[in-house]
Amino acid sequence: MIADFGETGASVALDLLQLTELAWHDSYGEVTPSEGVIDDILLLSGGSLEKLIEAALLAVTDWRDLRVAADRLRDRT
Repeated sequence: MIADFGETGASVALDLLQLTELAWHDSYGEVTPSEGVIDDILLLSGGSLEKLIEAALLAVTDWRDLRVAADRLRDRT
């Protein structure tokens, strides 16, 4: 996490992922998002806290849209 978001950004990123977990439960009734969803969020963030927030919001709004966006990015590389 530090490698992606830096020393100070890592703790903020972890806090956001914890909030995402709470929102995930409210949105989907599951305790936590899958590892695949977390991987997609981190991939789309590209090491940017702003993009991490956008990806986390997309995950709890509609995880399928998150997956499509992440797959498109994977296909480009």
